[in-house]
Amino acid sequence: MITVSTDGSCLRNPGGASGWAWVNHDGSSASGGIASGTNQVAELSAVLEAILAHPGPEELRIESDSQYAIKCASVWVAGWKRKGWRTASGGPVQNLELVQGIERAIAEREGKVVFHWVRGHQGDHFNEKADVLAGTAARAAKRGDVVVTRTGATTPVGAGARPAPAAVAAAAEPDFLF
Repeated sequence: MITVSTDGSCLRNPGGASGWAWVNHDGSSASGGIASGTNQVAELSAVLEAILAHPGPEELRIESDSQYAIKCASVWVAGWKRKGWRTASGGPVQNLELVQGIERAIAEREGKVVFHWVRGHQGDHFNEKADVLAGTAARAAKRGDVVVTRTGATTPVGAGARPAPAAVAAAAEPDFLF
C-alpha cells in the first residue's frame, strides 16, 4: 500500500493565494500554488495531484485533515453524479471540475484509493510536512510565482491523466515561471 498525506492552504479565504501539497510516506512530495482560490480548492487539488502522481495497481491510502475533501471524493460524489452533478438540494456542485477530476482519476487508476481522516496540526509528521509545503506554495503564488515542486517522486505529477505542469522540478529546488 502507498500512503500519502495531503493538505491545502489559502492565505485569505476566499480569493487569496492558495497552495496544495502531497507527501508520500516514502519521503517524496509535490506542491504547487495558484494566485487566487479557496481552502477547499487547495484541499481538492492536493487530493487530485496525489492520485495522479501515484498510478498503478497498489492500493493508495490518502490521509487528509480535510473532511470536506474526503467526503467530496468518497461519499458525496456518487450521489452528485447520479443527480447530474447537482447537490441534494438541487444546486450546483461547488468545485465541480476538481471533483470530477478526482472521480475520473480514481476510476482510471488500476489500484483502489481509500481515504483516512487525520486531525490537523496535532503532530502527525506527514500532515505537518504537507501543511508546510502547501503554505510555502501559497506564499510563492502570492508573490506572483507559479511554482510546482516535486522531490524524490518516481512518477511525474499528473502522470497518465493530463500533461504534467510545465514548472515541475525534478529536485527539491522549485522552478519559477513568470
